[in-house]
Amino acid sequence: MARFFPAIAAFAGVSLAGLALYPVLARDLDGFGITDPLDLVLPSEPVSALEVAEPSIEAPLDPLITDSVTAIAEPESVVVPIPPQPPKPVVPLVISTHSGEASWYGPGFYGNRTANGELFRPGTMTAAHRTLPFGTRVRVTNLWNGRKAVVRINDRGPFAGDRVIDLAHGAASELGLTSSGIAQVRLEVLR
Repeated sequence: MARFFPAIAAFAGVSLAGLALYPVLARDLDGFGITDPLDLVLPSEPVSALEVAEPSIEAPLDPLITDSVTAIAEPESVVVPIPPQPPKPVVPLVISTHSGEASWYGPGFYGNRTANGELFRPGTMTAAHRTLPFGTRVRVTNLWNGRKAVVRINDRGPFAGDRVIDLAHGAASELGLTSSGIAQVRLEVLR
């Protein structure tokens, strides 16, 4: 038939080699016992979420739960990483507080040695005190304008009147007392 009517054979879906050129429908294969390859990949019935979620892994079940279908293996423990906290600002500890009058010194003493042997330079954040140990840090607050500065004790003084501290030029500028020369201050000795 294919030899005599090649156009009819092609129309009928039969090739010259005897293979079908039209798609095979599942109903055509019912009597042959052939498994559709898609049935191996796609399930023919609806699947519950429990069956799809994870492959079955043998896990010990909770003794209180008797139905293995409803038992869901929970993770051991979920560790949520906690971001590191930013470092807290170091707040110096105040050991003692004093109040009194402050003065400043500078231009005539630049280039000289302080009581602890340092070279006295313009713009430093240092001060002279009668009794505090060298290296002690002191927070000085100008009570007239509220400005604050932390100074390091490196010299001895003041030796005029009842003044409690003598500030170097840098500290006096920071506190805003260079023009007045003196100011009422609060001293906080820091640890």
